[in-house]
Amino acid sequence: MELNQYLSMFIDESKDHLQAINDNLLSLEQNPTDIGIVQVIFRSAHTLKGMSATMGFEDLAMLTHEMENVLDLVRNNKLSMNSFIFDCLFKSTDALETMVNDIIQGGTGKADVAHIVAALKSIVTGDYEKAGASATAEAAPPQEAHASMEVDQFQYSVLEQSISTGHEAYYIEVGIREDCVLKAARAYMVFDQLEHNGEIVKSTPSVREIEQEKFDRSFSVFFITHLQQDVLEKLIGNVSEISSVKVLPLDGETLKLLKSGQSVEEAGHPPAAASVKAPPAQAAEGQTTVAKAPAQAIGNRTIRVDIERLDLLMNLFSEMLIDRVRLEQLASEVRRQDLTETVEHMARVSSDLQNIVLKLRMVPVDTVFNRFPRMVRDVAKSLDKKVDLIVTGADTELDRTVVDEIGDPLVHLLRNSIDHGVESIADRLASGKPETGIVWLRAFHSGNHVFIEIEDDGRGINRQKVLQTAINRGVVRADQADRMTDDEVAGLLFASGFSTADKISDISGRGVGLDVVKTKIESLGGVVTVESKFGKGTKFSVQLPLTLSIISAMLIRVNEEKFAIPLSSIVETASIRRSSVRNVHGVPMIDFRKSVIPLVSLAGVYAVPGSPAAEPEETEIVIVKKGEKLAALTVSELIGQQEIVLKALGKYLNNIFAISGATILGDGQVALILDTNALIK
Repeated sequence: MELNQYLSMFIDESKDHLQAINDNLLSLEQNPTDIGIVQVIFRSAHTLKGMSATMGFEDLAMLTHEMENVLDLVRNNKLSMNSFIFDCLFKSTDALETMVNDIIQGGTGKADVAHIVAALKSIVTGDYEKAGASATAEAAPPQEAHASMEVDQFQYSVLEQSISTGHEAYYIEVGIREDCVLKAARAYMVFDQLEHNGEIVKSTPSVREIEQEKFDRSFSVFFITHLQQDVLEKLIGNVSEISSVKVLPLDGETLKLLKSGQSVEEAGHPPAAASVKAPPAQAAEGQTTVAKAPAQAIGNRTIRVDIERLDLLMNLFSEMLIDRVRLEQLASEVRRQDLTETVEHMARVSSDLQNIVLKLRMVPVDTVFNRFPRMVRDVAKSLDKKVDLIVTGADTELDRTVVDEIGDPLVHLLRNSIDHGVESIADRLASGKPETGIVWLRAFHSGNHVFIEIEDDGRGINRQKVLQTAINRGVVRADQADRMTDDEVAGLLFASGFSTADKISDISGRGVGLDVVKTKIESLGGVVTVESKFGKGTKFSVQLPLTLSIISAMLIRVNEEKFAIPLSSIVETASIRRSSVRNVHGVPMIDFRKSVIPLVSLAGVYAVPGSPAAEPEETEIVIVKKGEKLAALTVSELIGQQEIVLKALGKYLNNIFAISGATILGDGQVALILDTNALIK
């Protein structure tokens, strides 16, 4: 019991220290001479080393010790940071995270980190070039051994979702003849054929290395297409001076084996036995009992609860809340002191219970966002670009199920912004922009939704190029293209298989990838839109529903009908005189805090019967917001604030304009809940 307790503490603290090392390395990269940041990293590495040694995780302790030696030289001004040292420290941090994750899954935390340790030792001795060559030689497989090519989590997700949507996925190895003089040109011809018939997810070696002829006589790709295997083999084989073509179809089972660490060939043709590597029979000599982690995964000081049980708990509490509101109404009518006091006490207890129930499912999006700065740094470096990521609203909370699923779409949108949005350094300087591009990642609540925006200050979307590509591929007709708005043109990027890329890229593609992004977000009940100004930048906006059953709302009356407006959408309430309403191009507007905002009649929008013959001189209004936009809603009466239970309208009442659901009031009446985001254009 004590060992499990210590191991759980070790895991929790290790995660915190590794996240701190990652974050501070990113900060240090921006300010390489800031010794204060080096001190913080050194302390985290030193603490992690001590914890690992105490627990008996020798590989962890050895690697952190070598990191500590490098950082000690830097903090004592005996060594200056450079790109190679940064890369080694980042690789070390990645290796440490891998070992800690192995411990979490019940492993021993052992890993082959000899090449990283050698590189760190060489930094201490000052032999950078030798260290770089050694690390590269041992870390990278031989170029001809493409069968061990791996995919990361994002690429795996793209392949998996593309297969599920009916695309064909293949692993392709292409060999070029020994007597070929321009091997890069032949590779380009193959890539050109592939790009015209599908989407390349990953290439090994990278496209940049192939363009510079930094590869042997073969290369491999993961490829998504609509073509069958025999057609694809013939298509590639038609390119001259190609010596061999091997095409391996991929399916869901193959991908799972590939994700588990098997090579592509093993995944495509798994042996009859031992398809998964067996764990070592025993720990190394001298390993402590604690380091022999138990066979089961070690979690944090938490318990895992089936999400369906949380849903059931939420529904039961929702029913109790409806009864509480009914009791409060009855108590106010009966006016018995003992009943009133009991109901008030129940209201306080249920309010505390409500907060706990709601928080059980809610987590900050920071759990997803905190891995993006490092990813942006790596992608920008691989593309020879300078990019700053500015994150705001990371403390915005969202339902756990949505947070778990939103990571991959956001990864692709960020990669897309860096690759296709932000220009190269030369192009930015030529257009009068700073050489460092900016990508903004924002999250904020608005009404019943959470908005996540990814915006860049890059080249924007070329309307004519998108339309021409769409016409060539038969997505739209030429006569339709001229009538399309800019937003409709930008929306074409989400068409299946659509791509405007001039150049093949391993990073992202506005084709299969954005189609997958849209499908995933819509499966969560969300919407993704894109706005762009050519030469200025592009903004992707993801709108996700808050899957909460209980919200705070303002109850209002419109003629004889009652509605509810979520409090998170309301700026303020007020009273205005009819004479203060102006008409601007036929639209009623009012003055509000040195600006003019539209006035919306809810009775008119929802055709509520029972309008009085003569409208009163004064009317109540509710000011609502959507991001930076405001509007005023006219109502007959403001009833008051109340906790309400959000109920879906059912499959027969889908897509009703500006209505997000309904609630049952204490007197048994049904009130519709307004979706103010839909009311504000």
